[in-house]
Amino acid sequence: MRAIALLAALLAAAAAHGASIGHEGARHLLNRTGFGATEAEVEAYAGLAREAAVDRIIRGARSGASIAPPAWVSEPFSPYYKLREKNEAERKVEQQRNVERSFELREWWYREMLLSPSPFTEKMTLFWHNHFATSQQKVRNPQLVYRQNVLLRSEALGNFGALLHDVARDPAMLVFLDNAGSRKEKPNENFAREVMELFTLGEGNYSEKDVKEAARAFTGFSLDRDTGEFTYRRLIHDDGEKLIFGKRGNYGAEDVLNLLLARPETAEFITRKLWREFVSPVPGEGDVKYLAGVFRNSRYDTRSLMRAMLLSNAFWAPENRASLIKSPVDLVVGTLHTFEIRPMDLRAAVLAGALLGQNVFSPPNVKGWPGGEAWINSATLLGRKQLLDRVFRADEMPAMPMMMAGSGGEGEAQASEKDKGREARMQRRMDLGLGAYAFDWVKWSKPFGAPPAQAARIERLVLAAPPVTPPPDNATGLELVRSLVSDPVYQLK
Repeated sequence: MRAIALLAALLAAAAAHGASIGHEGARHLLNRTGFGATEAEVEAYAGLAREAAVDRIIRGARSGASIAPPAWVSEPFSPYYKLREKNEAERKVEQQRNVERSFELREWWYREMLLSPSPFTEKMTLFWHNHFATSQQKVRNPQLVYRQNVLLRSEALGNFGALLHDVARDPAMLVFLDNAGSRKEKPNENFAREVMELFTLGEGNYSEKDVKEAARAFTGFSLDRDTGEFTYRRLIHDDGEKLIFGKRGNYGAEDVLNLLLARPETAEFITRKLWREFVSPVPGEGDVKYLAGVFRNSRYDTRSLMRAMLLSNAFWAPENRASLIKSPVDLVVGTLHTFEIRPMDLRAAVLAGALLGQNVFSPPNVKGWPGGEAWINSATLLGRKQLLDRVFRADEMPAMPMMMAGSGGEGEAQASEKDKGREARMQRRMDLGLGAYAFDWVKWSKPFGAPPAQAARIERLVLAAPPVTPPPDNATGLELVRSLVSDPVYQLK
């Protein structure tokens, strides 16, 4: 009987892989691997079998952006020491210029996420940005921040081992985790600690002795002060014998990274994190072990891991649909993409994402954004509602204050007057910008046919599960859209 049950399960799984994924399956796949989906995109995938659909997503991945970045990314590097040599007025001008450039950089990335022919590439780039979290506030140079973004995109679905080695040499990371000045007389432990805890092994899989010894190995990884490029300073590197993970050796930085990649915990740690991003909040240990094996056997080929994950029965299971909370970027960019709103100016969208708690290029700390249920609290839930009200009722709604994520209650009481003033300015700029975002209902609704079938088809595209509160029976046009995007299910994917 057990053999019969196993055979039946295998046959059912094979049938599921061979059948077309349908409209709901296509919407699910596209929403998880990108930022929303249009009706035309869903229809293009609906007739495909599971494997063909996933392979189309994987094959479409790019290693570079499709939109040209701001011209200043190619300007000569402005050394940190020269800023210190300037007077107060000159430093203020430089700082204001960098603030403006940071906005331009965010707008560029938002536009890439919105229009990219490979949204999966951007989704993975955003994942790695959160994994190797680096903030422009500390890096203080938009060019270095841009270069890191290019690096993450180049290996977004490439080789994790290569990416890890490149990140260890990345100038923005060297500045952010204070390794640029680490020398044998006084090794800085920040990068060594985070590369174990946050980038590879996870907590509990290393000792303090391992961190201290690894920090010695990373000495000498530094920057050229005039170009901002990576340089290895042999004279300040500690080339003595080190004891790491119980093994003695004359280890350098590359050796330590290879030791980390050799540990099975690394593949499992990355797999769990990707599972929580793409499948469900709680990974199944059996699934993690299997997928981590795929990852290690492929020599850390991320493309192989993601293909196996997206083809897994767990990814397609009904109970895992509408199980993930949209991040602010998912919500903002996904809304613009699904409803085919293509603004000339994306600064209001950038500000909306920041006010809701996800300011790209500025994660809250080295751990990045925790995601999941942390995206939702009384302030952000109200802010999400108000954002959607503005997009779909811009001409009717009076401006309302949207509280920054983390404000409200105790956080609001502790916020400084300077922070409140900055938030108020962001709020005003966002209000003005979103008011110009035009949703063309007449053009957008054409693929859905005429009522009454129209409402059901639109609901099927917009929501990942049946609404908590169904739209009124006779709801059409903007009334229908407003009802759907205001439903709690719209916050899920």
